[in-house]
Amino acid sequence: MSDPPNSTQPPVNLLDAATLQLHLASILTSVPDAMVVTDESGKILAFSRAAEALFGFSAEEVIGKPVNMLMAGRDKANHDNYIGNYLRTGERQIIGKGRVVIASRADGTQFPVDLKIGEARIGDHFLFTAFIRDLTEQQRSELRMQEMQAELVHFSRLSAVGTMASALAHELNQPLTAVANYLEASRDLLDSPDPETKEVLREALTEAARQAVRAGEIVRKLRSYVSRGEVDARPVSLGPLLADAIALSKLSRDLADIPIKLDQDDGADLVMGDPIQIQQVVINLIRNAMDALSNTQNARITVRVYLSAEPGFVAVEVCDNGPGLTSELQETIFKPFATSKSHGMGLGLSICQTIVEAHGGTVRAISPPEGGTCFLFTLRRDAGKSGS
Repeated sequence: MSDPPNSTQPPVNLLDAATLQLHLASILTSVPDAMVVTDESGKILAFSRAAEALFGFSAEEVIGKPVNMLMAGRDKANHDNYIGNYLRTGERQIIGKGRVVIASRADGTQFPVDLKIGEARIGDHFLFTAFIRDLTEQQRSELRMQEMQAELVHFSRLSAVGTMASALAHELNQPLTAVANYLEASRDLLDSPDPETKEVLREALTEAARQAVRAGEIVRKLRSYVSRGEVDARPVSLGPLLADAIALSKLSRDLADIPIKLDQDDGADLVMGDPIQIQQVVINLIRNAMDALSNTQNARITVRVYLSAEPGFVAVEVCDNGPGLTSELQETIFKPFATSKSHGMGLGLSICQTIVEAHGGTVRAISPPEGGTCFLFTLRRDAGKSGS
């Protein structure tokens, strides 16, 4: 019996160096997202064709140079710290996680990108591969959608305020008119001191007081209705919600390069609430933290999620390393129109408090011993997880 064809030939090694080099070259040419390969010192080893188109550099211009030449702002300053910290401690701040950062093109223009980094260990050394996607158009679309939503919300609020003002004026008009009439009549009766007039005067003042109480009751009921709020509570996973909130907080802001770390404990994820309202609270707190860090070196924000000491609740903290709050502001920070900013109406934290309390939780400001400010709020755990 004859041997099978080619049985005498040695097997082809598909993983030899030359084959791997050709395979890498084909990947660098065809991969749709920009791809940059670096060593553990941050030196660029490979630069894909999509990266050339995205950054405006040729591969020859960047290979052998530090990768932070492609970054801007705080991300440029912090990159080496992230890699060095990972090599020392194994703590992953970027590696294996998607993150929005600010990049820089060859002409100096800055733009937002979605950055994902993978690692490969070769002996005692590491290679890092970054996949980079331009978010400029996506963020423009998201920003435009937000602007349109804000316009609709603003219009609906104006409409609601107008309707409420009209209803309030209608409801209050009758008792306040009655109060004015009774008081005017009482003033006229003061000129007649006889006993019969005094009795009429007493009745007029009593009725004026009754109508004033009625007006106050109308205002009290309206305030109760407005502050009670409506919550469409359902199970919400905090992990993706917070990731989206962090990304949205960076849209169209001068301080978008401030690093934001999400630290979430196992088991502290499912809560009961309205995801849009919860996200509104987180975005507001993150943006407040960004504003507080405008003049802070090595600025950073940490979002922590853990099981609250109060049974049945999850705690969410948004902390910054800024200048902190004065004792006076800490006492009034959640009151309407209380603000430390030169712009804005000071309603954001008051709205956050209303939302959190409508969810059955609490919110407070904390001044940690190490400095900065933490805003902590709690949410009810999903009933199906409360006993786990």
